[in-house]
Amino acid sequence: MTGLRIFITGVGTVSPLGAGVAETLAALAAGRRHLGPLSLFETPDSTSLPVGLIRISLDTQPVPRTHQLARMAADQAMTNCHEAPDAVVVGTTTGGMRTTEDLLKEGIDDPEAYRWHAAGSVAEDIADRVGCKGAVLTVSTACSSGAVALKMALEMLRTGKARRVLAGGVDSLCRLTYYGFNALKLIDPLGARPFDKDRRGMSVGEGAAMLMLVADDPRNAVAELLGAGLSCDAYHPTAPHPEGRGAYAAMVSAINDAGLATADVDYVNLHGTGTPDNDLAEARAVKRLFGDRPPPMSSFKGAAGHPLAAAGALASVTAAVCIEARLIPANTGAYPPDPELRRTPVIRPRQATLGTVLVNSFGFGGNNAAVVIGAPAVERQRVDADVPRPMLVTSGACMTGAGPTDRTLTRLSAGESCKGILSLDDISAILPAHRVRRLKCLPRMVMALAEDARSRSVAKDPPATIFFGTGWGTLSETHAFLKGLYETGERFPSPTDFIGSVHNAPAGQVAMMFGTTGANVTTTGGDASFEQALIAAGYLGRGQDGTTLVVGADEYHEPLSALFDPSVRAGDIPSAGGAALLLNPDSTAAGVTVFPAFYARAGKDADVTARLVNSLGGPERIRARFGALLVGIPAAQRQTGADQLEAFQACSGIALPVVDYRKFIGEFASASAVAVFMAVHFTQTGTIPGPLCNGRSTRLADKGILVLGFGNQVTAVEVLQQ
Repeated sequence: MTGLRIFITGVGTVSPLGAGVAETLAALAAGRRHLGPLSLFETPDSTSLPVGLIRISLDTQPVPRTHQLARMAADQAMTNCHEAPDAVVVGTTTGGMRTTEDLLKEGIDDPEAYRWHAAGSVAEDIADRVGCKGAVLTVSTACSSGAVALKMALEMLRTGKARRVLAGGVDSLCRLTYYGFNALKLIDPLGARPFDKDRRGMSVGEGAAMLMLVADDPRNAVAELLGAGLSCDAYHPTAPHPEGRGAYAAMVSAINDAGLATADVDYVNLHGTGTPDNDLAEARAVKRLFGDRPPPMSSFKGAAGHPLAAAGALASVTAAVCIEARLIPANTGAYPPDPELRRTPVIRPRQATLGTVLVNSFGFGGNNAAVVIGAPAVERQRVDADVPRPMLVTSGACMTGAGPTDRTLTRLSAGESCKGILSLDDISAILPAHRVRRLKCLPRMVMALAEDARSRSVAKDPPATIFFGTGWGTLSETHAFLKGLYETGERFPSPTDFIGSVHNAPAGQVAMMFGTTGANVTTTGGDASFEQALIAAGYLGRGQDGTTLVVGADEYHEPLSALFDPSVRAGDIPSAGGAALLLNPDSTAAGVTVFPAFYARAGKDADVTARLVNSLGGPERIRARFGALLVGIPAAQRQTGADQLEAFQACSGIALPVVDYRKFIGEFASASAVAVFMAVHFTQTGTIPGPLCNGRSTRLADKGILVLGFGNQVTAVEVLQQ
């Protein structure tokens, strides 16, 4: 389905500016600051830097602060929607971190207390709340997460894969972000002053913003989501490219995606954090894009602080309601503006007719996103979109406790266990020492997988885009940061560990290693994190000049893995690993392809296996196209998963050979990445070794393999000969 217009029919927001549209608009119209002292947790000597704190009462229930803020925004956005969304897409970085910090500080070792820790649990909680049975996706690309989530939702709607999507971003204040940004010397002790002559840094904030997006139904429309663009600086883990190269690319991509020209933009909602380097780079990018006559522009972060993953979504909600209210918000704090930037932001709020707003959102790792919001009543050119299709595999690599690709395949062919954990030296053996000098486990693993896959490709060119799925992110860096923080009385946090603690840090390292400046997206959703990365690649990796790299990986960390992941606790041998695939989403050449054919939350949905069978084309197509099943059932969900597998076999009426792959490679969230790599390898060779199939080799006879995931989430990845 093509040529759809995507309307914003509901918005929800909670931030230091207020809760809901009315309070937010009133605060923006007043142009006042809403920064103040921190009161969520004690700081050394009872002193604190100015923060953007939401000063409203939240429930005393044990649900983390991030989740509660997301619930408030989602409830507002769903006010006029009487049907459950087909999908939920949320951008976040902190998840349940605020609660986890207290638990770790108090030495709590009860895993049940950490059940809300995962970043992906926010989207899952919202999906439960709004009754969504479809795809529930979590994007974690640092401060651009909310905007990237909107781009993902936009493409899902354009292709007709969904009719209604609830999307947005959320983050709460926590020690990790408060102390982490201060350790990097990026905090202004006087409060953020974006584009001010004497600016010294940002103010850490919090917030939540959700948008109800509907395809081709303008009823109750607040605004229209016209387009969005993504890019990566591939320059530095935290600093932007000095000339704003990535920011410029994202803005150009967004405007082109919307089918507009730069002259059509009436106002730019700047990323504008107040840090000297970021504001200068963004100003240079804006100058390059608009020349000497730019439209009015401003940043809200001098008024509300930087809400991190919520920033792009909150700015998009702000754009939508300001279009309706005919308001250009002020750039609070720029007194006087920095003449070196050669860009004067809007100093005082003013009334103006706005037809089109460009929203900028940039994050660690050079992850850039730009979104275009427009007035809904205007007749506009419809943007065509291709439905995602199978992606051609050009090469791949894997890593398990048995070692890298060749050693793992040798063990698997003999039916031997690949469980276990590799040393740091073994993980990064193929990487230059200078590349990994300060890196801990997960970034080394992801970089090694990416390099191994590239080295096995006939074409040695770097990938054009990167997609990374991880269930738990960089546990070693997160634990080291908090441990060091507590051991020094919260006085000397590690800037290096903070930089590496974000989920998207490994993908950023790969981008810098390869010089990849296209979309760079990290997804996180527990045991289906790799499937989410494949879905993202299918929607966002098309139309690029080059290949797409999709990686899934997770490390094992003592003690965090067992606290966070119930399947790790239920497993027998601590394990870690992952896999990388180089794909061509646009190729029709002969070869093996992968396609994420189904993704749904199981929950209490008794019909989920029937929907799975239907999505795969029914029993006849399954029987005709597939010669075996690779099945992943996390240890903590064994009974549920076994029942789902039995229901799938009964519903499809087929009895294909089954490989229970977790019994061979171990319990870690992204184990399905290794399974998909296995399926690609076996489809290429035409045989599944007998030791994996109860002693009898399975000849595929030109058929493919279906990789199924059962448990809390039900997924299917098709691996076929094209």
